[in-house]
Amino acid sequence: MPLDYAEENEQSALLEQFSRSRKTSVTLASAFSPEDWMVQSMEEASPIKWNLAHTSWFYETFVLKPLAPGYKSYDPAFNYLFNSYYQQVGEMHPRPSRGLLSRPTCDEVIAYRDHVDEAVRVLIKEASEETLEKLAPLIVLGCAHEEQHQELLLTDIKHGLSLNPLAPAVFSEENEAGASGASLNWIAFEGGLATVGHDRRSFAFDNEGPRHQTYLQPFLLASRSVTNAEYAAFIEAGGYEESSIWLADGWARVQEENWRAPLYWRKSDNQWREYTLFGEKPLIPDAPVAHLSFYEAAAYAEWTSYRLPTEFEWERASAEAAGGAQFMKDGKFNRPAPDPGAGLRQMFGGVWEWTSSPYVAYPGYRTPGGAIGEYNGKFMSSQMVLRGGSCATPEGHVRATYRNFFPPNTRWQFAGLRLARDL
Repeated sequence: MPLDYAEENEQSALLEQFSRSRKTSVTLASAFSPEDWMVQSMEEASPIKWNLAHTSWFYETFVLKPLAPGYKSYDPAFNYLFNSYYQQVGEMHPRPSRGLLSRPTCDEVIAYRDHVDEAVRVLIKEASEETLEKLAPLIVLGCAHEEQHQELLLTDIKHGLSLNPLAPAVFSEENEAGASGASLNWIAFEGGLATVGHDRRSFAFDNEGPRHQTYLQPFLLASRSVTNAEYAAFIEAGGYEESSIWLADGWARVQEENWRAPLYWRKSDNQWREYTLFGEKPLIPDAPVAHLSFYEAAAYAEWTSYRLPTEFEWERASAEAAGGAQFMKDGKFNRPAPDPGAGLRQMFGGVWEWTSSPYVAYPGYRTPGGAIGEYNGKFMSSQMVLRGGSCATPEGHVRATYRNFFPPNTRWQFAGLRLARDL
């Protein structure tokens, strides 16, 4: 959770930030039907309705109950239904069964959100200076948490709708399949001691610190993300049939789950197409390839004779990013797009980029106390770090030190890669 905050402790700024993040979630959800709100296509994904309720539960549990005098639960049963993984709060409904919760209804979930929203607004407006000191960092954390679930709302429902034979389109198409991007160049970075991690002068998650020094060897980083066309060449060259370029666990996944292309790619009339929330579309050749597991990213890098960057190489290089950010903004997003610009591009937005770094604690890290400390620390096992955000990430959510993390077999996120090499 955040240790410091600057202007966020002003009541008007808190109200504006809170209201904006809550509105965006409902705007995103309104593009989908009530039937869509119920879909849970796999254990790792959650229904839209559950995401909307859980983010309200978060505020009720960690903000209203501790800090709002006389606040009573909207419905005591919701503490069980919409707790995600906070063991210290109490028991929770099994994650694989979230799609079975036809009740409460969609309308009741929206009523729950409205109730929580009004209670939080009143609390912010009427908070004493002493209460505000405790309240402000929790509201800022709650907004960041809401933004994470906005991204999950999109990625989770995309997986569900991809299994529908109708290949339904939800949004209007904007990107053009014929758009072109920049050629790949290598950008050199000196080695030596690098200071990494967040300085805590503004909000950051606890796993982004403590700030510390690490030693980097000189390295080169690709000027842009790997593209659809480049990854298609890997497929056509037999990349999914060549065991020597795969990590052992990755090769086992390829065999067990019959991976032959990125998650949403489909071949029709000898041409690759992909399922998107704009319907099934031709690949945009120069757009960043998305929906790769860490295993696929690592295999591609091995096939090229290069490698994935470490998370600290990525962080060091990101300070020189020249642009090309592509994020979800005000409830609107588009699939990953080409970037024709020069310099170090696409470091932020477009697709998350797998790094070669395991998700572990930084030197000196300690999990915060209480239930809120279960947010990040307890997941520091068997996961890999991604950096930079994606087209589904809310604008303003990520920063250079932001550490996303997923198991290496994860494919339903907008995840791609950027190549690195030793200098």
